[in-house]
Amino acid sequence: MSEESDGDDESAAGAPEGSETETLAVDADDLAGIVDLFGALAPAELRKALAELAFKRGVDTPPDTVVEEAVASYHLVEYDGLLVVGPAAFPTLPENAADLPHILDVTHETPPTEAVARAAEQRFREEAARALGPGEGVEDASTVERLVDVSYDLEAWGPVDVREVRQRLDDAGPD
Repeated sequence: MSEESDGDDESAAGAPEGSETETLAVDADDLAGIVDLFGALAPAELRKALAELAFKRGVDTPPDTVVEEAVASYHLVEYDGLLVVGPAAFPTLPENAADLPHILDVTHETPPTEAVARAAEQRFREEAARALGPGEGVEDASTVERLVDVSYDLEAWGPVDVREVRQRLDDAGPD
């Protein structure tokens, strides 16, 4: 019974610290919080920040897909080779992240808000056009619903107006 208990205890508490199976757990809002510390980061700089946090905790670095997913979900926006906090983000700082500005040697200015908003708007419009497909038919209902939600975030976040695209998405969406 003690062998079963040991296995159950380990699975309940997670893998032992520093084991190969434990990976730094961060979500898109955590990534936005890290980027927010610096104003903007290149994707490689954000990955380095994640590697530093993982090292401090004795765990593995998360896969590069976490950054890609944060961009895809509009938690981060790409502009001129940098990542900036996006419209869907509620930035949070992961444990030990406040030390990152002292660890990483990052110096660049935050991109202009209006330019970043225009880039996000352009990407949104392109995604909406793909989601609607030829002839304004819905290609993927879940994508259409997600883009409608993003449209509200986008307008609240930056100086953009995507009402007409949102209306087209609403009109084409499932009833």
